Amino acid sequence: MPKYLALPSLSVYVIALTIGSLSKISSIPKLGSSFDDKIYHFLAYAVLTFLCYNYIQHINAKRALVLSVIIAVIYGIIIEGLQSVLTNFRTPDYYDVVANTLGAIVTFICLQYVTKRTLN
Repeated sequence: MPKYLALPSLSVYVIALTIGSLSKISSIPKLGSSFDDKIYHFLAYAVLTFLCYNYIQHINAKRALVLSVIIAVIYGIIIEGLQSVLTNFRTPDYYDVVANTLGAIVTFICLQYVTKRTLN
């Protein structure tokens, strides 16, 4: 992604993710499993980690990948906490935090693999 799009993309995504996480959402497509919600959490935080990495690498390439995972995980924990404070229709769920963290970690592993391959 071009450098000039990194911050706007991350900003729009974080705003959308925050609104989606703190709003009442009733029309999410069903995937047909009993853990659809966790799949969405996993994917949302995988994308967040990627966008964080994409932005941070343009600023400071050292530790960009690790910092991206840390930011995504902390953001996910904060959002889960805010769900109980700011809404009366959303509840925090430790399994959501696990799904968020797994999304960030899998993205970390994939990006680490891709960046090592492109550097060799």
